[in-house]
Amino acid sequence: MANDKRAWWKEAVVYQIYPRSFADSNGDGIGDLNGITEHLPYLQKLGVDVIWLSPIYKSPNDDNGYDISDYRDIMTEFGTMDDFDRMLSRAHKLGLKIVMDLVVNHTSDEHLWFIASRSSRDNEYRDYYIWKDGKDGKAPTNWQSFFSGSAWEYDRTTGQYYLHCFTKKQPDLNWENEKVRNAVYDMMTWWCEKGIDGFRMDVISALSKDPAYPDGEVTDGIYGNIRPYVCNGPRIHEFLQEMNKKVLSKYDIMTVGETAEVTIDEAKKYANNDGSELNMVFHFEHVETDATTRPILGKWGYDHPDLKKLRAILNKWQTELEGAAWGSLYWDNHDQPRAVSKFGNDSPKYRVVSAKMLATLLHMMKGTPYVYQGEELGMTNMTFGSIDECDDVEEINAYRQYVEEHKMISPEEMLKCISAVGRDNARTPVQWNADKNAGFTTGTPWFTVNPNYKEINAEAALADPDSVFYYYQKLIRLRHENDIIVYGTFHPLLEDDENIYAYERRLDGKVLTVACNWADKEVPCCLFDDLSGEELISNYKEHKHGTLLPYEARAVLV
Repeated sequence: MANDKRAWWKEAVVYQIYPRSFADSNGDGIGDLNGITEHLPYLQKLGVDVIWLSPIYKSPNDDNGYDISDYRDIMTEFGTMDDFDRMLSRAHKLGLKIVMDLVVNHTSDEHLWFIASRSSRDNEYRDYYIWKDGKDGKAPTNWQSFFSGSAWEYDRTTGQYYLHCFTKKQPDLNWENEKVRNAVYDMMTWWCEKGIDGFRMDVISALSKDPAYPDGEVTDGIYGNIRPYVCNGPRIHEFLQEMNKKVLSKYDIMTVGETAEVTIDEAKKYANNDGSELNMVFHFEHVETDATTRPILGKWGYDHPDLKKLRAILNKWQTELEGAAWGSLYWDNHDQPRAVSKFGNDSPKYRVVSAKMLATLLHMMKGTPYVYQGEELGMTNMTFGSIDECDDVEEINAYRQYVEEHKMISPEEMLKCISAVGRDNARTPVQWNADKNAGFTTGTPWFTVNPNYKEINAEAALADPDSVFYYYQKLIRLRHENDIIVYGTFHPLLEDDENIYAYERRLDGKVLTVACNWADKEVPCCLFDDLSGEELISNYKEHKHGTLLPYEARAVLV
C-alpha cells in the first residue's frame, strides 16, 4: 500500500472550529461550548471525523485565546469544564473525535507563572521565561515580532527585557528549562486522561531559540527578521522527541504541528514514519504564493496567487514526502483569508463552482484534509471600510506601523490588503440561516456578520442538493470508501499548463485522474477523452469533449 502503514488519522477528515465565531447558545454574542454541542449533528451529517478546537482555555483574549492564563480551565465566555465534558461525551457518542489546540510557545502575561517570573530576578519562576539585559540602551536584539513592533518588552520592575514573538501580552516560555517542559507535559497528560483525541500544536517550531540571539536582517528599514532565530531551532527535535516519549506515545491520539518556516527536510523529521515526534505538520508555502507587489510589506503586499507557483509547491510536498512522512491538506484556517476568495472566485456567478473545484483538488490529494468552519458553505471574505471595523491584533498593529507611524502605504490601500489577506476574514460568525445575525446569536455578535449571509448560509445549503455542503459531504464519503484517495501515490500531470491543475493517484493497479480548471473560461483538456472508468465526482453534470468548463473539476477512477 504505497509503503504506508494504516492509521485512523490518515483516513480522517478534520473540521476546525473557531469557538468564538461558531455558534452562541446563550445570546451574549460570543460563540461557546454549548453552541458547539448543539451543532454536532450538523458536523456528523457533513461526515467529518475529527473536530479541532481553537483555544478554549482561560484567557484575557489579547490574541483571541492564544494567550492562555490557565491551561486547566475554560474561558469564561465559552462556558465551564462541565460544558466541555458534556461536549466531549456527546461528540464521542456521535463518532466524532476532539483535538485541542496546544499553545505552549508562550502564555499570557496574566498566567501565574509569568506574574511570579516578573516579580523579581531571583523568583523560582524567573527562568520559566526568556529575560535579557538590553544592548546599547536598546532591546537585546532588533527582532520584529510576528505581530509587528519589537519582539522585546522592557519591564521596569526588574530592569530587563522579556521576549514575546507575538504580542507583548504573550511572553515566550523558556523551553531550555526542564521544569517548564515537565510542567507542559503534566498538563498535556491531564487533558489526555480526560479523553481528548489529540493536539494541534500552535507555532510548535518556535520552541527552540538560537542561543546566540543575533540581530536579524532588516528588510523594512525598521526591525530585523526574527524567523531564522526562533523557527526550527537547534533543540526542537530533541524537545518533541521528549514530549512524544513522555506523553504522546502513551495515547492513541492525533498530532499536527504548526511549523512556521518548515522545509521538507525538516518536515520529514517532525512527521517521520517512525512516529518519534508528530503525525504531521502544517507548512505555509502554498498560502504564501501571492505575487506580491510590495515585498517590503511582507504578507500585506498581496496579489492573486500564482497557479504555476502554487502547483509547484503543492506537487513538491506531495512527491517528496512520499514514503518518508505524512502530510496535511488545507486551504484556509483562522489565520488565513477565506479559500474561495483567495484561491477561487467569490463572485455570484462562480462562487459555488470554484469552491467545489478547490475542494476537489485538495481532497483528492494525499494527506489528511482540514476543513475550516464555513468553508463547506463557500463563505467569503469581508470588505473592511475602516480599521475601526477590524478586531485582529495583527491587522491593527500592521496598520499602525505601516500607515500611521511610517506612512509606507495609504489607509485605503492597507484596508484593501486587510480585506484580501487579513485574519478577520476567517473570524466572522458562521452563517447558519437568513435570520438576524445569520442565526449565530440572538444578541449582538462580538464581530460583524458578513452581509451576504442571507444568500450564503447552512439552512439554504442543506435545502439545496447541489450546494457546496453536499459536495464536501460526497468528497469526505469518497475518501472513507476509497483507499486510493488515502494511500495512493501522487503523480503530477500537465505541470506547465497555464490554467489546469492535474494529477494522478495510483494504487494496486488502479489510477485516479484529477483535473481542475483554475480559469473563468473554457480551456482545452484531453485527459478524460479516452478514459472509460467511473467518474467519482465533478462539479458539472455535463462535460464538453476535449474541454474543461470554467472552474470545472473532475475525478475519474480507472
